[in-house]
Amino acid sequence: MYETFYGLQERPFDLSPNPRFLCFTPQHREALAHLEYGLAGRPGVTVLVGEAGTGKTTLVRKALQASSGASTIVHLSNPTLTRAEFYEYIAAGFGFSDEAGRSKIQFLRDVESALNDPAAPRLALIVDEAQSVPYELLEEIRLLTNAESSIGRSIAVVLVGQPELGRRLDEARLRQLKQRVVLRCELTPLSLKDTAAYISARVKTAGGEATRLFSRDAVIAIHQYSTGIPRVISVICDNALVNGFAADQKPVGAGTVMEVCRSLALPLDDAKPAPAPAPVRAPEPVPVAARAPMFSGFARRRFSFF
Repeated sequence: MYETFYGLQERPFDLSPNPRFLCFTPQHREALAHLEYGLAGRPGVTVLVGEAGTGKTTLVRKALQASSGASTIVHLSNPTLTRAEFYEYIAAGFGFSDEAGRSKIQFLRDVESALNDPAAPRLALIVDEAQSVPYELLEEIRLLTNAESSIGRSIAVVLVGQPELGRRLDEARLRQLKQRVVLRCELTPLSLKDTAAYISARVKTAGGEATRLFSRDAVIAIHQYSTGIPRVISVICDNALVNGFAADQKPVGAGTVMEVCRSLALPLDDAKPAPAPAPVRAPEPVPVAARAPMFSGFARRRFSFF
């Protein structure tokens, strides 16, 4: 719709978790390294936590791309299953026999056979939205980590979820599962600098230049109203470009961003103007001999987002 107007080859802020548009902030690089290391067959459980919209699913897909061919990975994105459905799903994903999906005994036999075969791919399980996994399934996942071959191979397990997952792992009834956690990392909201880098990177991937799409004040407003959550940043940016296109505005300004945030019912309480400074009385006269040049040695620094 607005791609040609802004000189883009594609829309840069679609919400689909496309690894091409992944913005590698330092914390995202660290999280991706943890995921790739965990999926490489390291015994134990890897945990990735972060607020909704911080990019967890996109990181998982990037890690799956990197591990393609080396491992047989089951990605469970809807963990609200019964115990029987859970084993049926992962047995099919691992390529086990049909009986393994119906019989836990046969499932364990197939796991043992796969782990003891040096020529077989490594086995890995990624559980997304893990904060919603029933307790009985968390116990089954813990028991899966007990499976280990005579050659030291085991099932790699990755739990990905919102901060509630971390709090659940602190519960006494899950202490045994928590003891199996060998890698843990967290995604936090982006800083203002990282928000600007996120916008710039996605626009560049789409074939454009961020300075031609958003003004400096617009970027500040986007960060403020999104609270640094990447998914919300994308929603605001996409809507702002639609409005900017309709208004023939290039680049998009802070006013357009505020209009978009109002239409999306995002809280604008933080957008209150700063209070006016209190009046200052004129200073008492200073003897000439005691005077010094004002702002001596002072220099302003310029800061650019892009």
